[in-house]
Amino acid sequence: MKRTYAILIFGLVLLLLAACNPNNEEQQGNVDKNNEQDQQNEDSPTVGNPDNATAEEEVLVSLKDKDDHVVATATLKQVKSGVHIKLNGENLPPGTHGFHIHETGSCQPPDFKSAGGHFNPGQTKHGKKHPEGPHAGDLPNIEVGEDGTVNTETTAELVTLKKGKDNSLYKEGGTALVIHAGADDYISQPSGDAGDRIACGVIAE
Repeated sequence: MKRTYAILIFGLVLLLLAACNPNNEEQQGNVDKNNEQDQQNEDSPTVGNPDNATAEEEVLVSLKDKDDHVVATATLKQVKSGVHIKLNGENLPPGTHGFHIHETGSCQPPDFKSAGGHFNPGQTKHGKKHPEGPHAGDLPNIEVGEDGTVNTETTAELVTLKKGKDNSLYKEGGTALVIHAGADDYISQPSGDAGDRIACGVIAE
């Protein structure tokens, strides 16, 4: 009999404890949901984000030839290692062409000399082959196919889209992207002997 009473009392204590905390089930449910969401976040990759950096808005730059025709579009995005540049072009001369960031946001045809020299806030020499180079605005050559198209990507590691920085592409007076007629040899001063400027686009917010 005593054992029966003890079991009954124990059962009543359990019921009272459960009654005193009615939110246990709901709280456990919330914990399970949070854990599930955290796991989904860990498993989900960063989409459209080179170097898995925190991406800002993409900046679109239209490059025009001397006849004011758009021949290329560049998409710029801030990433951890610099500024990622994706270039898509058509109706360009086949072959290897120099491709640079220039120091002034102006593209006056037909020669685009208004864009100034290469963007060079560090006052270095031109070219990755030069012991005192490269310029911040030096980029790899681009290869245009026989059909006149180019689709390429690169990251400019010495520049930023963050305002207020010495190497910001949004500096006072702006900057520009320029495609040259010939290849950059990565060492000749001041611009790699890349020839005339055949396309230009202002980098603007």
